[in-house]
Amino acid sequence: MTIQAYINPDFTWGKKLIFFLIVSAGIGISLGLIYLVSMLVLDKELRGRAKVQGLRDAFEDKAQRLFEMIIAGTSVMSFSCSYVIINHICSLIQSGAAGHLSRRKMAFFQMWMEGKDFGLLLLILLSCVFNTILDSLIIPLKKITREEKATIRMLAMFYVIIILMYLNIIGDESEYSPVMMYYFGLMIGRFVYFDASFKDFLLALKNMFFNTPYLLLAIILTGLFSMLGFFMGFLLERNYYIVGIFYTHLFMLACIFIINLVIVIRNLIQRKGQDSEEEEY
Repeated sequence: MTIQAYINPDFTWGKKLIFFLIVSAGIGISLGLIYLVSMLVLDKELRGRAKVQGLRDAFEDKAQRLFEMIIAGTSVMSFSCSYVIINHICSLIQSGAAGHLSRRKMAFFQMWMEGKDFGLLLLILLSCVFNTILDSLIIPLKKITREEKATIRMLAMFYVIIILMYLNIIGDESEYSPVMMYYFGLMIGRFVYFDASFKDFLLALKNMFFNTPYLLLAIILTGLFSMLGFFMGFLLERNYYIVGIFYTHLFMLACIFIINLVIVIRNLIQRKGQDSEEEEY
């Protein structure tokens, strides 16, 4: 069993470019809607440069919340997808359908079957590390605070739970219950911890409520892109839908990386221009 079994060989670079452009267009439309919302909620009393700067800050804040939702969703989905693939391969080994495997690989999968719960915890930790690397180094998000990122990451668990529940409803053959139970446990732990007060609980609910639109937008984008990918034959159904959905997240991740890079470069150029104007005065 190799990684090629989970990749569509007919998904050529040309088709990947088409799918990437479709994903980019969808995210671009979403950012356009976020920009319009920022204009509507912006204080009408602001004028001139203050209004322009306020609109820019409001847009970047909301855009980065959507970016963080996609990043966190991709990180959590990576854990779910890894768990499903490993379980799939282990089931093939048990049934003798995986063909000849080396002694080292057989030892690994034997360890997985005996210590699956510890494997789940390890995958969760790796997904957290993956998330931190993404939104700190690869796609640095500076406008939103650590507390806001924590809230969006919690919502990302709920976002993936919704996806897994849908996959169970449509009859996907994989077993997602253990993964969902871990996510539920992490979400409850985020709300109810040892020294938490009722005020902390209400504050967590409030933060979650205000970030719910980004959860809904991310679910809509993921659903549309994934359905389109399966319909056009870019993504395969043979090895569980979750693999194709994770593949969709990778395209979304590449798109927001480019968009965020453009925003960072634009801000640097504008900042240098403002510094030059101040030096002239």
